[in-house]
Amino acid sequence: MTIELTVSGMTCGHCEKAVQGALKNVAGVQDVRVDLKGGTATVQGDAGPQALIAAVTQEGYSAQVRA
Repeated sequence: MTIELTVSGMTCGHCEKAVQGALKNVAGVQDVRVDLKGGTATVQGDAGPQALIAAVTQEGYSAQVRA
């Protein structure tokens, strides 16, 4: 399953790495690609969207499932 998130608040490479690390630590996540310029994160795996959003929020960013 692939879930695309829109992530707000990322401004630099450190932000990008923080979001990527937070998402990779969610149970069931197999792969993560974060696009700083596009403000998106693409997650492969079995993790639910709420768990992914919670992980990003804990890092200090906001996220929502991309429509």
